Amino acid sequence: MKPWVNISIATLLPTAGGFLSSYVNKNEIKTWYQDLFKPFWSPPGWLFGPVWTALYTSMGYASYLVWRDGGGFNGPAKLPLMIYGSQLVLNWAWSPIFFGGHKLKLGAIEIALLAVDVGMCTYHFNYVNPTAALLMLPYLGWITFAALLTFNIWKMNEEDDDE
Repeated sequence: MKPWVNISIATLLPTAGGFLSSYVNKNEIKTWYQDLFKPFWSPPGWLFGPVWTALYTSMGYASYLVWRDGGGFNGPAKLPLMIYGSQLVLNWAWSPIFFGGHKLKLGAIEIALLAVDVGMCTYHFNYVNPTAALLMLPYLGWITFAALLTFNIWKMNEEDDDE
């Protein structure tokens, strides 16, 4: 397969999953989420789309570099790519938990696990391709910020949490 095909698949997979996850919950984002108490440092809604598009593209390209340089799923890239897959699942699961299910506490726990998983993924990517690990750092920073935001939203709206 040509490299551009593999790069396209690697970058489109996380983007498509993220888009689907947010699309399914778009009504909750526009209604329920707007009524929640949020910290003053909560970013404006319009920022999330461009940021997530850039992050999904970056992490997808990072996964391609690891896959390419680590022998695919049979070489040293196997463990890093498994961790990458697990963080993608956790990433895609957060929106249905938080927005769809209105589960603020569970969303805070889930995104904390996601942040740890992204950190492990970044760490393991570094051993296969250091550039891939660097490409993951903005995502790790954003997820850490999102985890803090989710935790604060949960604490500010505990009585409204649909646990």
